[in-house]
Amino acid sequence: MDKLQPAKIEFVAYGTPYSAAFDDVYHSALGGPTQARHVFLAGNELPQRWQGRDRFVILETGFGTGLNFLAAWQAWRDDPQRCRRLHFISCEKFPLTVADLATCQQAWPEFGKLAAEVQKHWPPLVPGMHRLHLDGGQVILTLLFGDAATQLRNIDASVDTFFLDGFSPQKNPELWSPQFCKGLARLTAPGATIATWTVAGHVRQALKDAEFDVEKRPGPVGKRQMLVGRFRSRRPDRHVAPTDRRAIVIGAGIAGSATAYALAAAGWQVTVLEQADAPATGASSNLAGMLRPLPSADDNRLSRLTRAGFLATRALLASLPDARWSPCGVLHLAREPEHEAQQKRAVEQLSLPPDLLRFVDREEASQLLGQPVNIGGWWFPNGGWVQPPSVCQAALAAFPEKITTRFNATVNRIFRPKTEWQALDAAGNILAEAPVLIMASGAAAPRFEQFAWLPQRSGRGQVSHLPAAAGTPLKAVLFQVGYAIPEVDGTQLIGASLSYEDDDTNERESDHRDNLARLRLTLPDFATHIDPAALHGRVGFRPMSPDRLPIVGAVPDILAATPNTRLHNIPRQPGLWCVQGFGARGIVWSALMADLLLSQIEGEPLPLERDLVDALDPGRFMIKAARHSAETFPGDEEASEPAA
Repeated sequence: MDKLQPAKIEFVAYGTPYSAAFDDVYHSALGGPTQARHVFLAGNELPQRWQGRDRFVILETGFGTGLNFLAAWQAWRDDPQRCRRLHFISCEKFPLTVADLATCQQAWPEFGKLAAEVQKHWPPLVPGMHRLHLDGGQVILTLLFGDAATQLRNIDASVDTFFLDGFSPQKNPELWSPQFCKGLARLTAPGATIATWTVAGHVRQALKDAEFDVEKRPGPVGKRQMLVGRFRSRRPDRHVAPTDRRAIVIGAGIAGSATAYALAAAGWQVTVLEQADAPATGASSNLAGMLRPLPSADDNRLSRLTRAGFLATRALLASLPDARWSPCGVLHLAREPEHEAQQKRAVEQLSLPPDLLRFVDREEASQLLGQPVNIGGWWFPNGGWVQPPSVCQAALAAFPEKITTRFNATVNRIFRPKTEWQALDAAGNILAEAPVLIMASGAAAPRFEQFAWLPQRSGRGQVSHLPAAAGTPLKAVLFQVGYAIPEVDGTQLIGASLSYEDDDTNERESDHRDNLARLRLTLPDFATHIDPAALHGRVGFRPMSPDRLPIVGAVPDILAATPNTRLHNIPRQPGLWCVQGFGARGIVWSALMADLLLSQIEGEPLPLERDLVDALDPGRFMIKAARHSAETFPGDEEASEPAA
């Protein structure tokens, strides 16, 4: 993984921000907002081109201080004929800290309120994509922290307008190269336009070779000319938004509830069908579960996905005031000295912000936990515990005019007679029908004919509930060979067991005994007077995928697919989608996977890099290579994590 380096800002004449790394200013000293409006808005015929549209997508090659984004957002707000949703995607190799961002944006008081909202949601400076839902979710800023010259291929979007605003071609040639311009062409929507302040001859030629017709126009104050262009080739729009926004979600666990919330926030009418009499009665019914990413020294797919999921879940929790959770921190102790050295090395190699991850030695770990421990490990200061049932309830109640919940509604069969999916009960009665159906029923999904192929195992897990008085209270969530969560409503939760091919719904004393034994390997003197036979807890069944990654996306047509079909060419069942295979990580996956699924259904820019999206695609199991090379990840101790 390339380490992310924050920008080092200096200020030159007229308080203009300057980058020593590129020996160039971020924007014109003679009226930055005026330049943004003249070059990037007027140069791309905005706001006219987004008027009356369902959505409009802008891609910028350098976020910098956020000036162009703020100018576009303000113009969108001021336009009564604006598109329903504005997507703004921006790459940044050297992102600003939130403090530097605020300092730079103080120069534009006309954007004060908008700048404050960006600063409030500004993500930690870690590599990858970060999605900010602004203006009630109608403006979506997707930031890609990394080198645009190499990261452009990771973007999956159909772009209407390009703001080419990297540092000058002499200072930053990679962002103006022929290869980069061809990468832009891959992302174009029909009629896509570009605008830039540079008119350098080699830039014009590179854009022409990438099928853009370009022309010079009068530039802003202080610059004689600028460049505009339009993509000349005709091509169909790869991403077409649905016109009928009605969906069925089967399952009201954390996967289904988060998905229903995301759909409703985007204006969908959603019917949620749940066989139980309340939400979160299956694998999501734990009293509490752990929220933290799972790093790795090589920043593998699991590491990147759990980090993105952790940040997305934190954002979701901030938008659900009735969801119960605590950012008390998570202490992930090493198992033995060699593992401790690996954890320390991973922290050094990743160089993540300390408010996301840092290594702590035995003494500091003991202070953070409030219990003596004999080894150090990872400390996640902003991790903590989450109560899944409260998240489900809050998500389903957030849009009462958009989400209809039907409990005690057992779906026996799903069927698509014509253009709409029907969910039927055992008597053949229609429980709901809509053009889109999303399977989020966890371990129960494979019993449906359309999901019989799903290579998902059911993992039985049992947690144990200890009275809070059982020992000295924990200050943070603890994880090692087992886990323990601080007191919630007078109860401490520990666990968890894991067994396959086991459908026993009854609590077992042997599992309570094992849960206590694992905890005492870390805390020998904890709850020594507790009799396992007197304990109670909960049994749940986790939907586990072979590679321990979620299964999210359009459902393959198993009858039409062949083992040698390329992933993106696998036939799909129209209108059928799934969010499955969360295993024990429902809390960390739910918000991110809901955003991904919504974006796929809507044909909008995706919130994850293309390689990660492919790693989650249900069609991966249809490919011969994927079936024979299930990837394992060092340090993946999912077996003992809480289900949800």
